[in-house]
Amino acid sequence: MAADEIRNDNALRVPEQADRAVVFADLTGSTKLFESQGNSIATQVVTRCTQMLGKHFTQAGGRVVKFLGDGLLVLFDRSEDAVDAASHTRDVLYECNMEHIDHTNTPLGLKIGIEFGSVIEQRGDCYGDAVNVASRLGDRAESNEILLGESLYTRLPESKRMLCTGIDRIAIKGKTGLFRVWRFDWRHTAETTITGPLDLLSECSTTQRADIDVNGRHVQLLPSNGALVIGRSESCGLVIDDRRVSRRHARIEWIGGQCTLTDFSTNGTWVKFGREAELVILKRDNCVLHGQGMIGLGAAPGDFTSSTFSFQILNDEG
Repeated sequence: MAADEIRNDNALRVPEQADRAVVFADLTGSTKLFESQGNSIATQVVTRCTQMLGKHFTQAGGRVVKFLGDGLLVLFDRSEDAVDAASHTRDVLYECNMEHIDHTNTPLGLKIGIEFGSVIEQRGDCYGDAVNVASRLGDRAESNEILLGESLYTRLPESKRMLCTGIDRIAIKGKTGLFRVWRFDWRHTAETTITGPLDLLSECSTTQRADIDVNGRHVQLLPSNGALVIGRSESCGLVIDDRRVSRRHARIEWIGGQCTLTDFSTNGTWVKFGREAELVILKRDNCVLHGQGMIGLGAAPGDFTSSTFSFQILNDEG
């Protein structure tokens, strides 16, 4: 057979389909990194972090299909392996932040979307409904959050499904109907671990903690506690009954040795540091908390009708 006939035969051959778990992982905070550090340093940091993540996924049994600037697309044969690998990316991110990010910069975060289904691999890329859904979930996820599609969730063992929370039904571009979405706890303790009586946490003491006081309640948030989610929803660790506060308004957590506040609300979050007159306004953004100050949910702390609480950050790693 002539060479041109072989090429034509290959071009006409239908690519084989295979069932795979599709993982989209994207770094968050890279925009601020480029703004604060410049293109050269930021590119080195982002490249280093994505390479570290790629190595992690490969060692966990996945196969990196391609890198996507500040993210990557990975395929796994088994749903459970994909979720296990994703749940341990926080360790990789911590190492990356400790290696590259100093105390003046916003630490990098990670958002992940995973779905299972039939995919076609061709010319260094892959296609299929599962790819589209995983990509959409990755876009929808917030910083340091893992979202799972329904098909992948149903294939997980019971021990893994117990660590998932159904959060929403979303529309996928190009598909009809709404799709169920699940959030996976990537620390093997639910994101809203801090759901018990907050007074119990005040017994703790450490050289690295966040002291938070709101409406006569006090909580000490330690790096080992995971994330404290604040909002109107009863599933939040700190419930605020105010119509200006979103159901899941903001999240405070320790990342890479820094206490980070992330807003994902409709009306925004205001931060006042110490005696500084200028307010930091967050709208679907984050900042590193330091020293002491006030936080306003849905309105500035100066508004006496707003839901406001104070914070103090103790960050002495000895």
